Amino acid sequence: MTHEREIHSPAEFDAVLAAHGSLDGYRIQSVDLTDRTFALLTAPTAGAVFLGCALQPEAAAKVRADGALVFPPVPDLPFAPYRARLYSPEELYEGIAGRPYEETPDALAYGWFQRTKADGDVFSSMLRAIHDDAVSDALDEHLAGARVVGVMGGHRMGRGTDAYAGAARLGRSLTRAGLTVATGGGPGAMEAANLGAYTAPFDVGVLDEALELLAKAPSFLPSVTDWARAAFGVRARWPRGGDSVGIPTWFYGHEPPNAFAGHIAKYFANATREDGLLARSTAGVVFLPGAAGTVQEVFDNATPNYYGSRGAPTPMVLVDRDHWTERLPVWPLLCALAEKRPMAARIALVDSVEEVPEALARLAP
Repeated sequence: MTHEREIHSPAEFDAVLAAHGSLDGYRIQSVDLTDRTFALLTAPTAGAVFLGCALQPEAAAKVRADGALVFPPVPDLPFAPYRARLYSPEELYEGIAGRPYEETPDALAYGWFQRTKADGDVFSSMLRAIHDDAVSDALDEHLAGARVVGVMGGHRMGRGTDAYAGAARLGRSLTRAGLTVATGGGPGAMEAANLGAYTAPFDVGVLDEALELLAKAPSFLPSVTDWARAAFGVRARWPRGGDSVGIPTWFYGHEPPNAFAGHIAKYFANATREDGLLARSTAGVVFLPGAAGTVQEVFDNATPNYYGSRGAPTPMVLVDRDHWTERLPVWPLLCALAEKRPMAARIALVDSVEEVPEALARLAP
């Protein structure tokens, strides 16, 4: 089964029937087919799978009789478990211009997660797993053929700081070098790198202006609403920015997703999210200064590089010599692990973000 056998929209549904006259073996994800009843009643559908599609009762009965599997929509959920595409900032923050963050789809999904994550209900856990698998599938489709570089760093890095501006310049330079920036999708260093990617198509002065505007709401605390509205204000002033990917999680519900990643793969399971982000960073990973979460990510990435479990090791660049050798001495341990192994040629420690593009190019296989 390949992605070419998936149908994600009414237009794709019509195109498949026009070309083949059959839905045999296709997977139709979250498509409203209530006005395609005649087509469903007349087309062969054996082996098809309908995932969260709205169907008229007679259409549902007919395709089941053909031998198709029908997974109906689940009512009263604040998210679509069978979704076919990644999220957009506009989708997660729908209504943020006139309503508080607590009423957005992102916050409602987090509230559902909080209510169900420990209730022991297999149905809730199944819905979370289905959703996360659908997101992974959409992420693979979106990143097919892309050269992805991960940018990791702490969520506490505030807007208006030199460190935030540096992370934004890094995201901008990586995007301009033809790489797809992928971050953990949250605030701080993650937002800054996605912001840099967003401003990559514009003159450098746009990034400087955007940094000034965002500094007026330096943190998502105490108000996610004000923090998010500042970001959407920047997007409105400079629309159609560059694309990047954010991969956040509702597991850390206190960290809202940032609005500068053009495509957002948001997960319920943090372990799936962490491993997926690092595994898809095929062009390397950059580690900005961070705390426990970033340290974990360093060694989550180092482990497959050490064992070669994902193939040849990929570049790892740690930024800020003092941070990674004195404050949190990760670099000496990483060097000790890498000694006499292929990954030794794929790690680097640099002093500033300006050195990162050259280091990535030097470390590339």
